Amino acid sequence: MSELLVDFITSLDGCASGEGWPGFWGLEGPEYLAWLGEQPEATYLMGANTYRLMSGFAAGEVPGGQDEFRPEEEASVDELTQASKVVFSSSLEEPLTWANSTLVRDDAVEAVRAMKSSGSGLLSTIGSLALCRSLLRAGLVDRFRVVMFPVITGATGEERIYDGYPDVALEMIEHRTFDGRIQLVEYEPRVLEHPPLGAPA
Repeated sequence: MSELLVDFITSLDGCASGEGWPGFWGLEGPEYLAWLGEQPEATYLMGANTYRLMSGFAAGEVPGGQDEFRPEEEASVDELTQASKVVFSSSLEEPLTWANSTLVRDDAVEAVRAMKSSGSGLLSTIGSLALCRSLLRAGLVDRFRVVMFPVITGATGEERIYDGYPDVALEMIEHRTFDGRIQLVEYEPRVLEHPPLGAPA
């Protein structure tokens, strides 16, 4: 059975991006980049908006506010190009132009449920806030990981991750600091029907 990881990179205030900020908020360091390079092979799950954005980067479209990709950004996009990707969309048309991408028009929750039960290895989301929210609500997420960069994007932050989420209890299974400033926290999530009536044991 496959394991499903929801994986986010955020500012401290829970935004997935910020207008005018480079990838990784320009704060990635050697320890964090080395850790990224050690991550196990995964099949990446995404929606149409993330596909359009990331496939554009792979085709050479540079993010707004930048003249060119930094080497770290280019390496990250290259690694994603080589990886297996599943894209859930009713608006995209086949064939998808980004290498190693498969289009699925079926309901994403049911499709991922089937992928988990029949497959092996790691399934990991990338971006795709609405998809992640749906998978979490459906109880399909095994691990919920957030890497927080030391910025607050109060004026420029975009893609607020937790808006529209249910209440979720989180049991920590991993935490780590990279380069003295980047914080990783990883949890097993459990969606709550209502707040707990008493203090956690």
